Amino acid sequence: MPPTETPRLTDRAALARQRDRARREGPADFLQRAAAEQVSERLAEVNRQFRDVAVIGPMAELWAGVLAEAAGIAAPRCLPDTEVLDLAPASLDLCIHALSLHWADDPVGQLVQMRRALRPDGLMIAALFGGQSLSELRAVLAESEVETSGGLSPRIAPMAEIRDLGALLQRAGFALPVADSTRLTVTYADALALMRDLRAMGEGNALAARNRRMPPRSLFARAAARYAAAFPADDDPSRIRATAEIVVLTGWAPDDSQQKPLRPGSARARLADALGTVEKPAGETAPATGGRGNRTD
Repeated sequence: MPPTETPRLTDRAALARQRDRARREGPADFLQRAAAEQVSERLAEVNRQFRDVAVIGPMAELWAGVLAEAAGIAAPRCLPDTEVLDLAPASLDLCIHALSLHWADDPVGQLVQMRRALRPDGLMIAALFGGQSLSELRAVLAESEVETSGGLSPRIAPMAEIRDLGALLQRAGFALPVADSTRLTVTYADALALMRDLRAMGEGNALAARNRRMPPRSLFARAAARYAAAFPADDDPSRIRATAEIVVLTGWAPDDSQQKPLRPGSARARLADALGTVEKPAGETAPATGGRGNRTD
C-alpha cells in the first residue's frame, strides 16, 4: 500500500495571503505580544544562558523584540513556519514556535524537527491557541449556519485540547514535557468587530476544506445577534466577550544529565515508615496508630 499522506488542514496559499494583508494594513498583534510575554516569563525562570536561538512564526521579529527586552535573549534567528523548517541538526540551545503551530498540518512533525535542531538538553517552547479559543464564535456561527442553510461548513480552525497537546510532546520525543494554558477574555463592540480583528491578526478562515462560495449576508447578521444575546461582556452588557486560550508547551532534548524517574523497587525508604504505621502482609490489618486518618474496614 502507498504511504498515507498527512491530511491537509490548511490552505497555505490562503494563509500566506491573509498574513500579508494583515502586515500591510497594520496587524492586530496584542495576542502575539501576550504570548511572547508569557514565554519570556518562563525563560526568565530558567537558570541558563541561551546563545543559539531560533523563533518560528509569522511574527517572529515581534517575538524577538519582546524576548530581548523581557528575557535578555539577543538576536535570535527568525524563520517562517514552513512545513520543512530551515533548521540544522543540533544547532540550537533554544527553539521557540511562536503562536502558529495550530495551523500546522503535522504538528508532531514540526515538534520533531525542533527537537532534532536542539543540542542535548536544549529547550523547546511552543505557544499556540488551545481548544477553548473562540468557543463563543464557533458556537454562534454553527447555530446560525444550520438555521440559514441547513448545514455546516468549516469556518474556524480546530484547536486541540491541552491534554492532547501534552501527549504530542511525548510522541515527538521530548524529555520533561509540560503543557499549561492561560485564558484571556477580550471584549468587542460586536461579533463583526471580532471577525475584523481576526482578519487583522492573519487568523481568518484559511482551512483547506472551507466552503469557497460566498456565504449569505444574513449568516453573519444572525450570528452577531445571537452572539450579543448569549455572550455579553461581564462588565459591559453592550459589548461581547471572546475567549483566547494560549497553551504553552515546553520540553527538553533528551540528555543523560536530566532527572529520570526511579526504577520500580529502587526506593530507599518504606512507605509504612513515612506514614507512621506498621507494615503487614497482604490480607492482614495494621493496628491503628492515632494518625491523621480514620480506618475503614
